[in-house]
Amino acid sequence: MSERIGENIDWVGVLDWNIRDFHEFSTPRGVTYNAYLIRDTKTALIDTVKEAFLKELLFKISSLIAIEKLDYVVVNHAEPDHSSALPELMKIAKNAEVVCTKKCQEILSAYYDTSQWKFFIVKGKDQLSLGKKTLCFIETPMVHWPESMFTYLLEDKILFSMDAFGQHLVTSQRFDDQVDTCELMEEAKKYYANIIMPYGKQVEKVLEMVKDLEIKMIAPSHGVIWRKHLSIILTFYKNWASFRSKPKILVIYDSMWGSTAKMAEEIVRGASILGVEVQSIFIRTSDLTKIVSEVLDASTLVFGCSTLNMNVLPKMGELLIYLKGLKPRNKVAASFGSYGWGKGAPEALDEFIHSMGFEVVAPPIRAQWKPTVTVLQECFDLGKILSKKTMELE
Repeated sequence: MSERIGENIDWVGVLDWNIRDFHEFSTPRGVTYNAYLIRDTKTALIDTVKEAFLKELLFKISSLIAIEKLDYVVVNHAEPDHSSALPELMKIAKNAEVVCTKKCQEILSAYYDTSQWKFFIVKGKDQLSLGKKTLCFIETPMVHWPESMFTYLLEDKILFSMDAFGQHLVTSQRFDDQVDTCELMEEAKKYYANIIMPYGKQVEKVLEMVKDLEIKMIAPSHGVIWRKHLSIILTFYKNWASFRSKPKILVIYDSMWGSTAKMAEEIVRGASILGVEVQSIFIRTSDLTKIVSEVLDASTLVFGCSTLNMNVLPKMGELLIYLKGLKPRNKVAASFGSYGWGKGAPEALDEFIHSMGFEVVAPPIRAQWKPTVTVLQECFDLGKILSKKTMELE
C-alpha cells in the first residue's frame, strides 16, 4: 500500500527485493524505486517507477485518487528506472502534464513516443502552485544526467532529490531513523562512489544552491527518506564532492601464481607499522562496487598485478577502466607487480596512476618470476613510506 510521509503526501513507490545487479552495480540489499503523490487542489506525481512495477504503482495511486484526475507528473530524471512506467501511465492520465526541463523532454522523446503528451517545461527557480502547496524547481545538470533536477515542496520543506542522496537499500521502513544507520551510510557511500563520484564539482554547486533552503526531509528516488540524519548526509556529500579523504591505504592486487600476493603482503606489513588504517583487497574475491566505495575516501591507493599477455590480468583491467570513468581525485598512489619474460603489468599500472593525476610516490616495484628477498624488502619499505606519507595528509 501507499504510505503517508506528510499531509496529503504519500510514498507510492515499489520495492525490488530480489535484484542483485543494477547495470553491474552490485545491489545485495535490493533496489527501491520511489515515487511520491501530492494531493491538493491539483495533484502531482513526483517521478514514476521501472516498467516492470507499473501495476503496483497504478494500484497505489488509484487507492488515493482516480488516475484519470492526475494533473501533473514531475520527471526529475529521465533514466528508465524512474521513467519507463511513464508511457503506460500517460495513456490513463491523458490530461496530465509532464513537468520537466527542456533537456529532459528531449531525452524522454528519445526513449518513448511522447507525441500525445502534454509538456510543462520548467527552468531553475520556476514555481508551480498546486493550491495550498507549491513546487519549486532546481536544475541540477550532471548530477548525474544532463536533464536532472530537484523539486522542493515549499510549504512542507521536502526536497525530492532524484538520484542524489539515494541508496540501494530495500526495507519495509521508509525513513532513515527506522533502519540500521551503519547499513544506511554504507549504501549511501557506495551509491555516491559508483554513480555520483565523477560529478563532484556539479555536486558542490548544487549543495551551494540548496544551502539556504529549510529542509525537513530529503526524499530521493532510491532508498529511504532522510529526516533525522540530514546534517550527516549533507556533510558527507560535501566531503565526498571535494574528495576529502581519510588516512587510509588500499592495497588492491591480483595474482596469478602467488608472487604478486607475496609483494602485497609485505606492503601491507610495512604500511601497518605506524597504525594507519590499511586494507588488503584481492580483486578476484572482491566486488568492484564495494572496492570503488573504499576508493572514494581513501587517501592512498596501491595497485599490484601479475602480467598476462604484456598487460594486467582481466579483473584488474576491468577495475582500471571503471575507475578511469569515475575520476577519483586527491590520491597518493604507487604500483607493483610481477612478470616473466617481458614488460607488462607493473608498467601498465604505473602508466594508469600517472594518467589519473595521482601523486605517485615511487616507480613501480617489479619482480621477475618470483620476488627475491631484496624485492620483498623494497615492498616492505614502500609500505612504510606510504604510511608516513598518509599520516602527513591528516
